[in-house]
Amino acid sequence: MYVRHLQLGDFRSWEHADLTLRPGPTVLVGANGEGKTNLVEALGYVATLGSHRVSSDAPLVRHGTQRAVVRAAVVNGGRELLVELEIAPGRANRARLNRGAAARPRDVLGALRTVLFAPEDLSMVRGDPGERRRFIDDLLVARAPRFAGVRTDYERVLKQRGALLKSSGAARRSSGDLRTLEVWDGHLARHGADLLAGRLDLVADLAPHVTRAYANVAATGENSGPAGRVAEARYRGSLGESMPEGYGTAHGPRADTEVLEAALLEELARVRDQELERGVCLVGPHRDDLELVLGEAPAKGYASHGESWSLALALRLASYHLLSEDGAEPVLVLDDVFAELDRRRRARLAELVAGAEQVLVTAAVPEDVPDELSGDRFDVRDGKVWRVE
Repeated sequence: MYVRHLQLGDFRSWEHADLTLRPGPTVLVGANGEGKTNLVEALGYVATLGSHRVSSDAPLVRHGTQRAVVRAAVVNGGRELLVELEIAPGRANRARLNRGAAARPRDVLGALRTVLFAPEDLSMVRGDPGERRRFIDDLLVARAPRFAGVRTDYERVLKQRGALLKSSGAARRSSGDLRTLEVWDGHLARHGADLLAGRLDLVADLAPHVTRAYANVAATGENSGPAGRVAEARYRGSLGESMPEGYGTAHGPRADTEVLEAALLEELARVRDQELERGVCLVGPHRDDLELVLGEAPAKGYASHGESWSLALALRLASYHLLSEDGAEPVLVLDDVFAELDRRRRARLAELVAGAEQVLVTAAVPEDVPDELSGDRFDVRDGKVWRVE
């Protein structure tokens, strides 16, 4: 898979941008603030309908304008697909596939797959659980786009059930409120089980790739990192003892949504009084985490800065390998990541990704980019982007 053409209108700082791209490495060179990250952010939006930098669409529209347009021509297996997105904060976004209107913007998910490396990746290791939940959910949607709807449905139910819990606190509890809460328990368990099953199976498939990728980035052997420490990724859920044994592990059974739905209902009943007292939902995928371990210790709080970077890179490389196994090889995007790495990790990462079908790299200066990724080059300056022959 590769992007042949990218066109932007009023996206971020770009009034207009037009790039013809080729397979292999492409480097976008420009000083900070010139807009090179905005170009690859637009590609990420086509792939995920979201930004890796902001949580809402409003900042994506150029100041003083009402909408932004992103067009990408994606080639996959010899077939070209044109994806067009219109981003209009405060109104419904619109999407087109091969110039035909899509019923919903999320219907374009899957047309382009990307794996993005960025300086913000360090937060996947050192940040709050929400960062890691977002990582696995984004990967889950990239792998199976139907989970975009599953995640939306779960978040809607969670919000409504949370509002009911707040209004049904201990001092104002009524039998009517409790009956209504039981109905929402069923909705939460049903949608939560679907999302949880997808996550558990994803982590089961991803974890071996994380271990191998960490060893490769660290360059110390097949299974070990610095000082022989093995990297592992594990799903840590809020079900506690109600979680079926073996779910989410490489050699365990695939997750059964009916079993998980029953387990969620059981755990919701067990913590009912606590939820009513606190006014928050204590059980469900929104409380879960992806546990990252080096040796016997959790990476968060114990890994060095270098180890944390190696693990963050391993998560992205593992995502790339998993998606490649499942179907079309994703486009790799390395956004200013080399400036954050020491010489050894810079060289290892370049060596590991150089053979990808398409790699897009942004850098402030050409010297930041390893020789293995030398290829097409675009200069980005003064609101313009042009190919350097």
